[in-house]
Amino acid sequence: MVHRVAVLALDGVKPFDLGIPAQIFGNAVDSSGAHLYEVLTCSLGGRPVVTNADFSLSVAHDESVLATADTVVVAPQDVTRGVPDPAAAGAVLARLAPTTRIVSLCTSAFVLAAAGLLDGQRATTHWGMCAELARRFPRVEVDENVLFVDNGRILTSAGVAAGIDLCLHLLRRDHGAAVANATARRCVVAPWREGGQAQFIEQPVPADDGASTSATRAWALERLADPLTLADLARHANMSVRTFTRRFRAEVGLSPHEWVVHRRLDHARHLLETTSLPVGEVAGAAGFADPLVLRRHLRTTVGLTPNAYRRSYSAVR
Repeated sequence: MVHRVAVLALDGVKPFDLGIPAQIFGNAVDSSGAHLYEVLTCSLGGRPVVTNADFSLSVAHDESVLATADTVVVAPQDVTRGVPDPAAAGAVLARLAPTTRIVSLCTSAFVLAAAGLLDGQRATTHWGMCAELARRFPRVEVDENVLFVDNGRILTSAGVAAGIDLCLHLLRRDHGAAVANATARRCVVAPWREGGQAQFIEQPVPADDGASTSATRAWALERLADPLTLADLARHANMSVRTFTRRFRAEVGLSPHEWVVHRRLDHARHLLETTSLPVGEVAGAAGFADPLVLRRHLRTTVGLTPNAYRRSYSAVR
């Protein structure tokens, strides 16, 4: 069954970001070439939408299509003067079925927060607006260091290109890494990006010796099955542990340990999808010494055990 995605455009919408869902989901196909998603764009009352650029946009649908959607994406807006149509947008979102997935791109986190949908939840937005989101909505746990946050039903992304990252994440969640990677290739974008938006925040980068950790990251990716201690990584980079850790976080937005775990989990998911190796061997090949550790990380990340993940996403039959 084709998954319906409805994109809500409000006044002040940012045109580039508005087109991201149609571009990503519209390029997702199965092995036979059949489209996996239908993308519809709507506005309140079906009215033309004033963008934050020097033009307006006409859309084909009004908000009634949101009730028929499996996923609702709220496109980002210029919120410097406040959330556009907060009461109307909030009322529309409040009427969605509890099974409808809700996604905010960039500053549309303000719309979800104004509707109370982010109360008590972790969320993100563009790093330049995180402090303002936290100030206006103190019940939201704002994380400025990530590209996106997946709370299950409700997901939020950071600025601009992070909307692409989040849409590709949803493809992986819905249909596995193979579909997401193929879609990324069609759209000529990276299937995943390392780290979070901390690497883009305007702040001084440690100037210790000008060295980068990129060569060590490439080296580590070839040795995920090995122990890869922090000391090993720092030694390869020819830095002290303290300098390497500080430099790594500044460049990637994650600690070395967090980054290694993420890459190991990516590799384990790939093996579960593309091979028939026993789970224990998958765990070992990905660098998890105990299959229970892989199980815990996979359940935390995608809500599935390794065997359940394989049943859902494996291309090996």
